[in-house]
Amino acid sequence: MTPLLQLKQIKKSFPGVKALDGINLTVASGEIHALLGENGAGKSTLMKILCGIYQPDSGEICIEGKSRSFSNYREAIDSGVGIIFQEFSLIPYLNAVENIFLNREIKNSFGLLDRSKMRAKAVNIFKRLSVTLDMDVPVEQLSVAQQQFVEIAKALSLDAKILVLDEPTATLTPGEAEHLFCVMRDLRLLGVGMVFISHHLEEIFQVCDTITVLRDGQYIGTVPTAESDINQLVEMMVGRKVEQAFPIRSLKPDRSVKVLEATIQRTKTSPKDCFHLHKGEILGFAGLVGSGRTETVCALIGAQRCFQKTISLHGKTTRLSDPAHALEQGIGLLPESRKTEGLVLPFSVSQNITLNRHEKIASILIHSKKERLIVRQLIKAVGVKTPNAETAVNTLSGGNQQKVVIARWLNNTCSVLIFDEPTRGIDVGAKAEIYQLMHELTEKGISIIMISSELPEIIGVCDRVLVFRDGHIVAELDNQGIDSNTIMLHATGNTL
Repeated sequence: MTPLLQLKQIKKSFPGVKALDGINLTVASGEIHALLGENGAGKSTLMKILCGIYQPDSGEICIEGKSRSFSNYREAIDSGVGIIFQEFSLIPYLNAVENIFLNREIKNSFGLLDRSKMRAKAVNIFKRLSVTLDMDVPVEQLSVAQQQFVEIAKALSLDAKILVLDEPTATLTPGEAEHLFCVMRDLRLLGVGMVFISHHLEEIFQVCDTITVLRDGQYIGTVPTAESDINQLVEMMVGRKVEQAFPIRSLKPDRSVKVLEATIQRTKTSPKDCFHLHKGEILGFAGLVGSGRTETVCALIGAQRCFQKTISLHGKTTRLSDPAHALEQGIGLLPESRKTEGLVLPFSVSQNITLNRHEKIASILIHSKKERLIVRQLIKAVGVKTPNAETAVNTLSGGNQQKVVIARWLNNTCSVLIFDEPTRGIDVGAKAEIYQLMHELTEKGISIIMISSELPEIIGVCDRVLVFRDGHIVAELDNQGIDSNTIMLHATGNTL
């Protein structure tokens, strides 16, 4: 039988980088095909070539046995190829319906927009996804998870026969992800071929039929999901065995020293949340998306208003009136969205690291020699993999971008670091490096608050866990009490 999709010997180079070197990929009708690899392996580049966003240097794209060449995404759509992008491609001031049918608006016999028909189709798609959202407000007012479902609905509206899903579950809760998997299974029955990119290996085994692995732009191999295991895939991805997902802590936190004590009441009617952080501790904030974890740390550092708060830092009362003041006091936040809130993407690695501490390297003019020395030391300290310090940060992998943000806060001599979803969109090898770096930071006496939606990460990394539900803390777990069942029971409000 003729395959639905064949990519043959695809090659692509950018200035100074060979992104793809002879990649092959075959997808059958009704197959869910996983595409795995570390950040920078070439997965997204290959899919952008399939969708006409990039042009290959050489190689061939065949759909149902016919050779195709797409000069833009519109031509790919017309040939039945759709993509759910890793980075949102929504117009923030348009609503969900307008985004779904952007440049594909349905018109009536008079040539006018048929808004009722577009809305009805959108309602049906969201019904299939088991998603409820306000379709009349600009998408910028929707939650991140809701925006992700708008992206998914946009792709489903194409009635594509080949569907690319690039990290579609990165912002979804387990329940929301399962809804998506149900839709994918339905599409498989309809003969749609799917390429699924995810760093969550458990998702691959849950929903995919076949797995292709790339490494450093090279084709490593294709295996049936039923004949593979996580250890084999990790070794194929990173080129070595990753013996332990979560490094063992060599030092325990100093429970005799409370670096931070906080009482926060976010609204007049909400309860007060009290918590503390020990020296050298990794304190986990667990809970479902929207449970109040990020909002609480934003209130802590003054990034969001709250009704009342009392903060003690190193035994001294402080206000933390805004993030700049919090930074002066030694508290740094690695935000959930590193691309939009944590980095200036066109800037170099060096510029991002020294961005808010120019007084360390300048009087009136920046002392280039001093800047290079500081940046070189910090790059080495956190293990940023970059051609050089002047490389634009938007060319780095997600894991290395995260390390650049960490390096900036180390340049500010922070004693408390808040990591908000630190490994989202990061491959398994880079995750292990981030965990090890966190351990090394705590060994130097730095205290960490880690917000994560990944339960294995919370369990494997944290010394103590606070569970959030409905906007406030509902449980504190320590030592043997930290397990997935207990966390989820508290997070969902079920009775223990």
